[in-house]
Amino acid sequence: MSDMLVELSANPWFKQAVKQLGLPIPTPQKLARAKGARVARPLQDRTIVVDTAIDGQLDAVVAETLAEAGADPHLVGLDEVPESWRTAGEAFGRPARLVPLEAPEDARVHGIVLDASTMKAPADLRRLYDVLHGWLPRLRSCGRVIVLGRPPEKSRDPAEAATRAGLDAFVRSVAREIGRKGATAHVVYVTGRAEKRLPALLRFLLSERSAFITGQPWRLSSAVEHKADPVYVRPLEGKVALVTGAARGIGAATAATLAAEGAKVICLDRPGDEEATAKIAQKIGGRPLMVDITAADAPAQIREVLQTEFGGVDIVVHNAGITRDKTLARMKPEQWDQAIDVNLGAILRINDALLEDTLRDGGRVVCLSSVAGLAGNVGQTNYAASKAGVAGYVRALAPTLSRRGIAVNAIAPGFIETRLTAAIPAVTREVGRRMSALGQGGLPEDVAELCTFLCTPDAAGLSGEVVRVCGGLFIGA
Repeated sequence: MSDMLVELSANPWFKQAVKQLGLPIPTPQKLARAKGARVARPLQDRTIVVDTAIDGQLDAVVAETLAEAGADPHLVGLDEVPESWRTAGEAFGRPARLVPLEAPEDARVHGIVLDASTMKAPADLRRLYDVLHGWLPRLRSCGRVIVLGRPPEKSRDPAEAATRAGLDAFVRSVAREIGRKGATAHVVYVTGRAEKRLPALLRFLLSERSAFITGQPWRLSSAVEHKADPVYVRPLEGKVALVTGAARGIGAATAATLAAEGAKVICLDRPGDEEATAKIAQKIGGRPLMVDITAADAPAQIREVLQTEFGGVDIVVHNAGITRDKTLARMKPEQWDQAIDVNLGAILRINDALLEDTLRDGGRVVCLSSVAGLAGNVGQTNYAASKAGVAGYVRALAPTLSRRGIAVNAIAPGFIETRLTAAIPAVTREVGRRMSALGQGGLPEDVAELCTFLCTPDAAGLSGEVVRVCGGLFIGA
């Protein structure tokens, strides 16, 4: 279901009329979203202002990442271009330029990257203000702000830990300030020895594929084994993926996006949805599989198909889910049991069947949680418990699979425009759309883009994470 206000806000006349008349009508910025499969240079000719820590360990990585992705880096507040930036510029034909700390009035930039990885004391945080005070107003619509730091919990110095911790709420606040223009902000905490895993995430966050994700803390680590060279175009070539709940909505979008990046997708849904499942499978060259995931023999059925027809599986996306909404006092026992079993129990049983000898080393597992599972919601005690359980499950499971090179993550969508949200009463639906930094609902493709990124080999730096795709929703932990 389309969002009428987003469509109207794309009309300059409408926005001007609302402003001049002082009407209390939100005018959310229509988001710029990527189309088609991934490309080698997703940041081609985009101006990225960088406040680099030339004495830090991330400097050379950021320089090479931006140059290789096709960006035009502008280094702020320096007297000369550092050697690392000159080398990267020469290698990829993207020379860095110097710009003043005070942004010129006519400057317009697509992104801002601040390296805060060397900050050690509260006074160091002033640099964030000094750079963004002038450059943030020069950020284009649908721009990006990325702050790079080190994990607070890894510091033994209380002052340093406090300084690092400040980056999280700072970025969440920035996300809310710039959300009205469709821009997003993130903080990336890079643990020691994980610097080489930054490029893939930086490319994703600065691109249009992360359009509906904002205000997120990301934690990169080297825990998951991964030694292959980066692959940015068709990174899933030759991979086999299983997507549950693939007939429509987020599941169908995820299946299509995975296939576009080279994966062979098994589209699983429940008996009774044969037509819709076959349609998406045929469209993407996949294989339909009709299984009731709550059936006692479902894990064995799935395992048999994956082993017999494909010799195993590389990617498992647990998207299937249901709601059985009632206040706790009015909820029937079977409504509680159904939500817990479909949304959580089935995931555990299927994984138990696949992890031993069907999911290949270097594989990826993505489970769908929900913002309701992080925040709780009236009439959704069963749903919230199941989705919070998913978040806890991936955090506990991830460390046990890291030696096999398997990464496990969860995605917590917020308000996504699907047939389920289209059935919500109009007033409730409108409130749900506007209660976020971006002031609008997301699309199934927004969740699919993140899911596909997490399934790529180069996303090995992320495991045990619970990432919100919610437009910066004002609720939730």
